[in-house]
Amino acid sequence: MAPRARRHKRRVSLERGVLPAYHTAMDDEPAVLSPLDPRFLRVLRWRGGITGVAVLAIGAGIEAVLYAAEQVNGIAIAVAAAIALWAGLIAPARRFVHWRFALTDRELHVAHGWWLRTHTIVPIGRVQHIDLTQGPIERMCGVATLVLHTAGTEHAEVDVPGLARDHAEAVRDRIRAAIEASPW
Repeated sequence: MAPRARRHKRRVSLERGVLPAYHTAMDDEPAVLSPLDPRFLRVLRWRGGITGVAVLAIGAGIEAVLYAAEQVNGIAIAVAAAIALWAGLIAPARRFVHWRFALTDRELHVAHGWWLRTHTIVPIGRVQHIDLTQGPIERMCGVATLVLHTAGTEHAEVDVPGLARDHAEAVRDRIRAAIEASPW
């Protein structure tokens, strides 16, 4: 008996170390997903470091309250230190590795997640407007986030973080040109 045909995306490359490629109903060629700009890892580490400092401050506050109550044991600061190390050193690298994107003639593919994997496909014809955002840490590291707003209410905003500023502008201009060339 022949296997059932799958109408949605299917994985093409199963080789270790090769980025996955997806066939979709709208494209004849597979979309090869590319990694984000390596400078985005610095952004993630900065954000994780800021989170870690906040967690350490909370842990120190708890220890101060316990000290006032003469119940010093160091558990709160030890847990806070472990969370801060995870947030600042381990989690950013893991998050960075699992972000990918691709832009084809008709679609934008965004894939992310390790535990919960999400692969979002945005048809270019559904894009209503495009934003390019940069926070202070992103500006310092030279990366930007491309934000696509689509028709619809739920999940109507798709973010592609960690693109080099000039690459994000090029992607934005390419999508804008495709929208203007669209017959509808």
